Amino acid sequence: MTPEEREGSIRKYRRHAAGYDRSAQRTMALRREVIGLLQLRPGDVVLDVGAGTGLSYEWLLAGVQPGGRVLAFEQSPDMFARACDRAAAHGWHTDGEGAPLWHVCASAHEVQLPCAPDAILFNYTHDILRSREALAHLLGQARPGARVAVAGMKFFPWWTGPLNLLPWLKNRPYNMRAADMWSPWDRLAPWCEHWQRRSVHAGMGYVASGRLRSDLRERLRAPAAPAPGSG
Repeated sequence: MTPEEREGSIRKYRRHAAGYDRSAQRTMALRREVIGLLQLRPGDVVLDVGAGTGLSYEWLLAGVQPGGRVLAFEQSPDMFARACDRAAAHGWHTDGEGAPLWHVCASAHEVQLPCAPDAILFNYTHDILRSREALAHLLGQARPGARVAVAGMKFFPWWTGPLNLLPWLKNRPYNMRAADMWSPWDRLAPWCEHWQRRSVHAGMGYVASGRLRSDLRERLRAPAAPAPGSG
């Protein structure tokens, strides 16, 4: 994402932050299913990418405790403020080295994680998934072999024609790249092994999972850090 796109995204979420939790209720069952694909264990470190208002925190913490950590970042100050309120209301400790929950208001291009995650959640993070730079920055901080789980929106097959106006209209209020939904996973998938994907929501959504490649860091250190299989 360009700096202009990031600023545009922050403006979009400023308008939606107050009602975000209510609007997200329709996808909570899918959120929980995708978190399950991470196969979290006590002691794991899991990263919540674009964590929004922290709706995933409770389930992630339950999966990695005792002994694990949830790392999270959100670039929207309005959404992050609500994540902070959620953490305070639940009494989740966020201060001090090794606190069970570490979260910060930062972009995917700039965030610096305190430790390498064993698992990564991308739950409705479309714009981040469409940014090669953001993905390289995040994945370079993870453990090779880290488990990855993704959920998001996509277009119906091309032959459905005008029907794709529906996912575009649903995506446009939240994302800067709302028209780029033919294969929104295709910049993450080449960095993964054992990649599996299926359609949900009558074809307007998808769920995917895999593991980061064992040679991830070597490839990221290569000149221009091309994605595997990108030519």
